[in-house]
Amino acid sequence: MKTLFPIIVRGGGDLATGTIYQLHQAGFPVIVLETAHPSAIRRYVAFSEAVYEGRWTVEGVTAVLAADVREALTIAAEGDIPVLVDPECRVLEEIQPQVLIDAILAKKNLGTSVDMAETVIALGPGFQAGKDAHLVIETKRGHHLGRVLTEGEAAPNTGVPGVIAGYGKERVIHAPAAGTLRNVSNIGDLVENGQTIAMIGDTPVAATLTGVLRGLIRDGYPVTKGFKIADIDPRESEQKNCYTISDKARCIAGGVLTGILMCNRGSFVWKK
Repeated sequence: MKTLFPIIVRGGGDLATGTIYQLHQAGFPVIVLETAHPSAIRRYVAFSEAVYEGRWTVEGVTAVLAADVREALTIAAEGDIPVLVDPECRVLEEIQPQVLIDAILAKKNLGTSVDMAETVIALGPGFQAGKDAHLVIETKRGHHLGRVLTEGEAAPNTGVPGVIAGYGKERVIHAPAAGTLRNVSNIGDLVENGQTIAMIGDTPVAATLTGVLRGLIRDGYPVTKGFKIADIDPRESEQKNCYTISDKARCIAGGVLTGILMCNRGSFVWKK
């Protein structure tokens, strides 16, 4: 017999972490599924870092890497957030979730289907509400961010980051070459336009504007040319934001929580 469990979240990046954090704070036990080599840019505020570090704390909430489902259930019962390396979602062979959330944010469906749980919620483009998932949450910045969609799809990916202090695409840095990334700067550093923040082999990675290095992929990560590797916030006064969940992530989390309550009014049961 499968273990009944409230919520499974596919993905533990920074936007997913906003949802995971809010659900945990609202009292819902959550199991997070990740890949063996997560590539979060804003990794200081991503529970996926537990895959590398064994445990990772964001705003006072701790995620712990679990070796198997039994250990994951124990971690959840103790009040922390278990993280399993399970990109194929094989956990469903042993656990029956009431809610499954696809928070991979791959801009496409990587294998989530509407029959995986009583309620399936997907974040962002690549899913059709009522077909691939029961609900879809809008993730594009703007008036509809966090909106719960009961039909249709989220806005398509434009490839252009949201504008902050007048900067959009300049904020995000992509790998100029393929190879192993070696960090020169650290998340939270103030950097100047043109400054070398990392190296890929003999190729320098330059800051694209002056500001706070808000995100930088892990040192030693193998990247392909064009891979997203860093994020700069032009507002130097917002340095502290490197260590807290973003407004966007919190807004999306609010939409997820609303969607869960819409579909499961008072019906949650968890047998430890």
